[in-house]
Formats: sequence, structure tokens, C-alpha cells
Amino acid sequence: MASKARKTAKYIFVTGGVTSSLGKGIIASSLAKLLQARGLSVTIQKFDPYINIDPGTMNPYEHGECYVTDDGAETDLDLGHYERFLNVSTSQANNVTTGRVYHNVITAERRGDFLGKTVQVVPHITDELKRNMMLLGQSGDYDIVITEIGGCVGDIESLPFLEAVRQIKFELEHNDTLIIHLTLIPYLNSAGELKTKPTQHSVRMLQESGIQPDILVCRTEHPLPTDLRKKIALFCNVQVNSVIEAMDADTIYAVPLLMLKERLDQRALYMLDIYNDKDVDLDAWKTFLSRLKNPIDAIKIGLVGKYVELHDAYKSIVESFIHAGSANECKVTIEWIHSESLTPENVVEKLANLDGVLVAPGFGERGIDGKIEAIQYVRENGIPFFGICLGMQMAVIEYARNVVGLEGAHSVEMDATTEHPVINLMEDQKDVSNKGGTMRLGAYPCRLKKDSLANRIYGKLNIKERHRHRYEFNNKYLKAFEDKGLLATGINPDNNLVEMVELPGHPFYVGVQFHPELKSTVMNPHPLFVNFVKAALTYSIEKRSVIS
Repeated sequence: MASKARKTAKYIFVTGGVTSSLGKGIIASSLAKLLQARGLSVTIQKFDPYINIDPGTMNPYEHGECYVTDDGAETDLDLGHYERFLNVSTSQANNVTTGRVYHNVITAERRGDFLGKTVQVVPHITDELKRNMMLLGQSGDYDIVITEIGGCVGDIESLPFLEAVRQIKFELEHNDTLIIHLTLIPYLNSAGELKTKPTQHSVRMLQESGIQPDILVCRTEHPLPTDLRKKIALFCNVQVNSVIEAMDADTIYAVPLLMLKERLDQRALYMLDIYNDKDVDLDAWKTFLSRLKNPIDAIKIGLVGKYVELHDAYKSIVESFIHAGSANECKVTIEWIHSESLTPENVVEKLANLDGVLVAPGFGERGIDGKIEAIQYVRENGIPFFGICLGMQMAVIEYARNVVGLEGAHSVEMDATTEHPVINLMEDQKDVSNKGGTMRLGAYPCRLKKDSLANRIYGKLNIKERHRHRYEFNNKYLKAFEDKGLLATGINPDNNLVEMVELPGHPFYVGVQFHPELKSTVMNPHPLFVNFVKAALTYSIEKRSVIS
């Protein structure tokens, strides 16, 4: 009879040194992908050292995109990488911040849980960190849990995190934990050589926290020669075959293959004492990569938003275009257009040469007029259009003003006294005062209208998509819109809220209240993006044939 014993997970911790933005999330995702391709069940979690409870109230310029999970958690954008690589959903448990840990401990202290003891960083904060670090591993669902520690070794904020990792490594069996340290080997042009000293100092700082790394992953612009690997191994107290070269890649999706070549997965399995003789199956991944690198056509999509200076603010949208481009064997070039720069005088100049326009999500009134100008132009000129969240709301406002005839129609977010609030605040939001974690968040059902474009794109009538917003389509105006041709083709079956609108007869005109970009992965490109890119490609081909 088969054993029903709960699976015991092993833990990999990924830390970083020398500088931020080295790509801990990509290395963690790539290793997880390789282990998953060997038949192991893997999840990744991110521990962020900032004091915010979550990134939900952060300006995108501060932190990039806020990634939302099915269960409504507002999380770090690295969780998007985890899902896109692994094709497995994450949750609230996959992202923990210093703020949440302190909140939990202080709440417990107020309840009297510590029985009058003095509450301290060690052991109380570190105990809460350890509990969260091991939570997913104790579920019985995973063979391996990879934990990415945010920030750099040496940051004051990261010290409790490293202490918690040290304690876990001390408390568990020798082969149950693995420390991977990502570091930088800079190349000095003046000297004409790679320098290992920053890596040595970074490892020394990690050792000062009581942690000896097991594997070093070295970011570099040039190959690491054997003698340099030996030097790093000697001075950093690791074995030579635990020094992994991480060369710069032309796409993040090539990194798993680079790590496979460096045998990072084999080294990790050996050091965790996991026997696995299954060959890595990356055939589908290689097919995706081949189509991505060898497109047979190209299109240009305008992304109209107000955070375009920081591309990470729209990270999932950018990656969704990469997935959809590969699916269509088409290179998608994004033209970044700041919505504040769009005016009636320059809209033709900025948009006429595009093959499609996506109006991006966002909050607040800045740049609203530019988004409305863009939508009017693409609607009237038959250019494929895709509006997401605020982008859909602006499409509704544009149509209300210019087609339905509702002069001054607006969203109450921007104009609380508008005569025609075609976008209104949800009833359950009207008394909300706290901003964090109080929007409509997470996956909600949507029923599509039969034989609509939405129905044809999804190939089914019932879908679930992720949300992050406070304002909704005002159903009081629904009949007026549909009488004038803008159809509501996606409705929430529980509360009758409009989720999708489309304009029949247009090459592609779709607005969605939800965020489809949050569910697009390498193995499952989102159908809305795939079909938008397909429509833009068709439009581009037809436009070129007319010109020629």
C-alpha cells in the first residue's frame, strides 16, 4: 500500500550582494523551472525588507508594478516572474514583508500572546520570519521551496531576514537547506580584466551574518575562465563546481538554458541530497524561445500610460506581449507614449504609424485627457485597440462623450460632480478610508456573451480574471451605450458588473475591467493578448499592401 506520509520540503535561499537589480528573481525562477522540468514540485516566495505591509500603496515609480494573485494579495513584481516561468499560481503566502511580520508580532503582543515577556527582534521577529519561510514547505505540496531574500547583503533592513535564514540552516538537517548567493564580477575596461574583489567582500559580509553560501552565481559580461573560478572558490570557501557563471542574456527566458548548461540544477540537487535521474524536459520552452528569437514578421504597438519612464511599472504587460508575439511568430516592438504628451494637435503624428494601441491601467487624473484622445483616434481610424482597467474606463468615457452624446461624462474618480458618472465608485467602496488592501482584488468570475468576440477569443463562456480597482462601469447607462453600438460582452454573474466591452465592426476594440496580463505565462500566453497581436499583425499587413 502506498505511503500517505506528508511530503517534506527542502529549502533553497537566494541572497544577493554587491548591487541591487542583479536578477535574483530570474535566477530563482530559472532554477525552479529546471527543477520543475525534472518532475519536482517547486514554489518560490519573496521576502521583502521594506516596512510597507505590501506594495499596494506604493507609487509605481518607487517599486514598479504591483502584481496581484488569485487570492487578492498585492505583491512584488517578482511573483510575476515566478508565475510566468513555472505556470503555477502564487498566493499571499508567497510574498512577505518586514511590515507584515512586525504587524503580526505587534498584533500578537497586543493580544497578550507573549504572556508579558519583552518582545524583541530575536527571537520574536525572527521566529515569525521562520514561520513564514517554512509555511509553504509544511503544506505537503512541494519538494522544494525557493525563498528569494530582497535587498542586498549588508543592508540594515535585511539583517533579521539573514538571521532567520541562519537559524533555519542551523535547526534543519545538513542537506535540507541550500544557500545560493548571487553576486557581480565586474569588468574593468581600463585594466582589461574581470575583478573578483566585490564578490569576495559580499561573501565576507554574508559570512559575518553567520551564513556560508553553498553556491555562488556570478553575474558577468564576459565568460569566467577556470583560473578565475578557482580564485573565487578559494577566497569564498566554496567548491569550484559551485561557482556558476551567469552571463548577460538577450532575454530573461534564455536564462534557464544558460543555467542548465552551467548545471546549476544538478549542483543544487546534489547538495540537497535529492536523487533525480529524470532528464530535463524543456522542449516546449525551447520552441517558445525559438519562435521568440526567429520571428517572421514585426509590428509596433503603442503603450499609452503615465508611468512610461519606468518600464517595470507595466512589467506584466510587456511580458504578455513577448508571449503573444512568440505565439504569432511576430516581434512586438512597444512604442512608449506618455499620456500627458498626447494632445489633439499631435495625436495623428504619434499614433498614425502604429499597428495597435494599448491604453494602460493606472490611478488618478494625470494624463487622462491624453488617453481619451488616443482612444478616440484609434476608434475613428480603425486601429486595433485594447484597454485595460483604467484604459477600459477611458474608452467608456470617450464613447459616452463622442458617440452616446453625454456631454461632460466622466469617472467620479476624476470628477466627483460630473453630470454623467459613467464610471462610478462601487457601493462597498464609498465608506472606505484606508487605502491599503481595500480595492476589489483577486480573481472574480465573468460570464461572456455567446457569439461575442470575447467568447470567440476565450473559446468558452465562463472565465475568471484578476482585478485591482475601486471604480466600475455604471449600469444606469448600459442601455444607452448598447443602443449606440458599444456592447457589454463580459458580466460578473454575482453582482452584474460590466467586465468587458467591445465594438463590433472594428478590427479589434476591446476594453476589460480586469488585468489579463497577470495571467499570461510562457506556456499559456493570454488569449486576449494573442488575439490583439494577431489583429495588429493583420492590420499591419493590410496597411503595407495598400502602400505597396
